[in-house]
Amino acid sequence: MDVRLDGKVALVTGASTGIGAAIARLFGSSGAILALHYNTNKAEILEVAAGIEAAGGLKPILVQGDFLDTSSVDGMVGSVLEKFGRLDILVNNAGAMLDRSPIDEMPEKLYADVMELNLGSVFRVTKKVIPYMKQQKGGVIINISSIAAFTGGAPGAAIYAASKAAVVALTKGLAKELAPFHIRVNAISPGVIDTPFHDKATPQEVYKALVAAIPLGRAGTAEELAAAALFLASDQLSGFITGEVLQVNGGALMA
Repeated sequence: MDVRLDGKVALVTGASTGIGAAIARLFGSSGAILALHYNTNKAEILEVAAGIEAAGGLKPILVQGDFLDTSSVDGMVGSVLEKFGRLDILVNNAGAMLDRSPIDEMPEKLYADVMELNLGSVFRVTKKVIPYMKQQKGGVIINISSIAAFTGGAPGAAIYAASKAAVVALTKGLAKELAPFHIRVNAISPGVIDTPFHDKATPQEVYKALVAAIPLGRAGTAEELAAAALFLASDQLSGFITGEVLQVNGGALMA
């Protein structure tokens, strides 16, 4: 089945690398009108945008914003809404572990930054978008959580896990609030995915142990996560799905 997003305006946060970049590329090849958010990785986001155009997609607009600077969110999202006048699909992908730390050694700033980046950004961007989706009588919001939300995470990742668990709860609450306005809200919970995320946050011995425990015997790919996002973005494929968490983890966690 050829899944198309022609004419749909989509904002993908954290689109310069990894899962966000893969979602941007797949949405672009499916005909979406894209706004791609990045923070510091300008060279990478330019490469992603150029690749989308080269593959026949529409030229994306690029928006910069630091989600640890809460005052930047309104301007960043506002510029997208001002340009297009609508937003059909929001993918809240931006997030990071930042650093691993046992709870009793964790600096207050690290705790605050992890919560703000992973939960606060979802809250603030979504809050800005909701009035537009209500006005246009429909929309799709996809939040990227983590398998850590259900397992508590690997050593040193408890607060990251807590932030991603909060994203799951927020997804379900938003799904109830926004269903009367025909706005669907779902989440994707990645397991171990082979992206730069683990290069920065996970020691090699820990990463190898995590992969060894996956029943399918390998890490997932960013493209497999993007396919899950396309499924949830498509009213044709998932129009009766809201408030759900799609586990993409190779069998590492089975409900």
